[in-house]
Amino acid sequence: MRVVLTSNNLVQLSFLTALLADAGIEAIVLDTHTSIAEGSAGAIPRRLMVESDDFDRACAVLRDAGEL
Repeated sequence: MRVVLTSNNLVQLSFLTALLADAGIEAIVLDTHTSIAEGSAGAIPRRLMVESDDFDRACAVLRDAGEL
């Protein structure tokens, strides 16, 4: 798995996950619980991850949407 983006913006992460799903790319968000446990102060951003084989296509989808 590879990191496509790190963010603490839950709306953005949800939107990007939906964009990738529409393109047939499965994405997961890691570090959600750690970020919450630390008080959501922004010290630990969440990671949007995709399979290594999907990384280039995922980046292209997000670039086309103006998100990268």
